[in-house]
Amino acid sequence: MICFPNAKINIGLNVIERRTDGYHNIETVFYPIPLCDALEIIPSKTGQTTLRQTGIPIDGNHCDNLVMKAHKLLDNDFNLPPMSIFLHKRIPSGAGLGGGSSDAAFMIKLVNDFAGLGLSENAMEDYAARLGADCPFFIHNKPMLAKGTGNVFSPIDLPLNNCDVVLVMPQAYVSTKNAYSLITPHKPEYTTGDVIRLPIAEWKKLLVNDFEKPVFNFAPQIEQAKKELYDAGALYAAMSGSGAAVFGIFEKDNHLPTAKSTTIGRWSL
Repeated sequence: MICFPNAKINIGLNVIERRTDGYHNIETVFYPIPLCDALEIIPSKTGQTTLRQTGIPIDGNHCDNLVMKAHKLLDNDFNLPPMSIFLHKRIPSGAGLGGGSSDAAFMIKLVNDFAGLGLSENAMEDYAARLGADCPFFIHNKPMLAKGTGNVFSPIDLPLNNCDVVLVMPQAYVSTKNAYSLITPHKPEYTTGDVIRLPIAEWKKLLVNDFEKPVFNFAPQIEQAKKELYDAGALYAAMSGSGAAVFGIFEKDNHLPTAKSTTIGRWSL
């Protein structure tokens, strides 16, 4: 069985307050995009569960990979049959695109089908929440206004049917933990939930990602990538999550730019 865990972008991101559990309450829109990894499960021929990974290298031990953590979480409750797991990475790390979280959530869904666990969407969301703050989003995997730690969802309709998106990846790596250490949480004058309902032409002045200012201070190439997208005619451009990927939303059928920063995808929304 095979699936294709996709990335997401954050359209607006307000870091509102630090919680007593060490997490932060945020408000953002998660929007799925078709930049995908590939994840496959087949019955094990060796009687052991193994993970083979190709594509973009992942630092650290395979046991620490979120795919294996998702497997262990379900195995503890369901004593899963041995399986061979193959992961091909195309979503870069340190990009704010949720690649690891997506892999974990899709692993839960894939194992649910592979092993016939019969888990409901709510049950899978509960498991995903134990693996990371934004993992539950990928169980739903449709545009959502997210609050709390990024785990309280409201479906949202966005006026993007006539738009294309360009995604670029500057030569930078941003640690989410380090990015949060640079943030001073605050209640915004205009929340993401308020601004996102306005025409896209008004987003540029009002729709904010709170991570941009501190991250741009030590990675100006990310700010430059955003500028290039606006110079090329983007209706709205922003860093995704805590970075380093940057996206631009363009009118559909407009001449899309070849950005100086590395372009990793162009899609119709």
